[in-house]
Amino acid sequence: MAKENMTGAGRKAAKPRGDEPAAQDEAAVPVDLGETADEESAGGSTYLVPGLERGLRILSEFSAREPVLGAPELSKRIGIPRTTTFRLLQTLEALGFLERVNGDRHFRLGVAVLRLGFEYLSSLELTDVGTPLLERLRDATGLSAHLLIRDQRDVVFVAKAQTHDPMFSSVKVHVGTRLPAHATVHGQVLMGDLSCEELRQLYPEPQLERFTDRTPATVEELNQRVRENAALGYAVSEASFERGISVVTAPVRDQTGRIVAALTVTVPRSDIGEAGEREPLIAAVCTAAVDLSTRLNYRPRADDPTVAEARRRTVAAN
Repeated sequence: MAKENMTGAGRKAAKPRGDEPAAQDEAAVPVDLGETADEESAGGSTYLVPGLERGLRILSEFSAREPVLGAPELSKRIGIPRTTTFRLLQTLEALGFLERVNGDRHFRLGVAVLRLGFEYLSSLELTDVGTPLLERLRDATGLSAHLLIRDQRDVVFVAKAQTHDPMFSSVKVHVGTRLPAHATVHGQVLMGDLSCEELRQLYPEPQLERFTDRTPATVEELNQRVRENAALGYAVSEASFERGISVVTAPVRDQTGRIVAALTVTVPRSDIGEAGEREPLIAAVCTAAVDLSTRLNYRPRADDPTVAEARRRTVAAN
């Protein structure tokens, strides 16, 4: 299949058309290797490949909200001529990253993107180490458990342990599902290491997109939520993002102490319950998050609130 996808790789490059800048072929530009090494070590981006950048930007425009896009719309969004856009689309189609919809000029993501996604997930130590802990948490609580990471302004579900209880099996979240970080407690927990200024850089707009009346409306309000959850060491959402769904989420840290994931359980109703149900559930989630962090070689600090909550609530439950 790979050979078939690469059938166009050996053809001569097409000459620039009239609506494209007549840039030099990158291969023909002399490069000082010593200068390149210095630039790369300094974190510079002088040697970005424009064609590759444009192709990746095209792929990133597709989403669950907009699974099908056409060349004119993509051309407008990325700011390049339509002919250039269509040639990039044809290249991505030939490699399996895009496929045509109904045989016309509209496209959707192809199976090669899915393959890359699964390769990425399988390469994560996080999922290998975390999956057994998710299963243990599911068995202890009877609820579905998930592991999430943050990708810029989204949270992404990367592993799950689905409940076996038919009463709670109606809520299913698939691996790869994305949700807006600012509007979910998952994202607010995952942003616990970010300063207010870093949040402003991530969300430069004056008003944040609202999903419910409890979605933070501004970066300042988001920062307040992030700080509150960070101080607690966990977060609880009772139908604040999706009606009839409540969650308990806690941060997972790596050996540097940085938040790299969030671990959560889902309660398929609009509230978690009274203290007798709430307390042991929070203790179980915090304990599982600390266990996963420890397996990622995190050495808990004395002031780590997640560790403190796990210990305090476990003692209280016993």
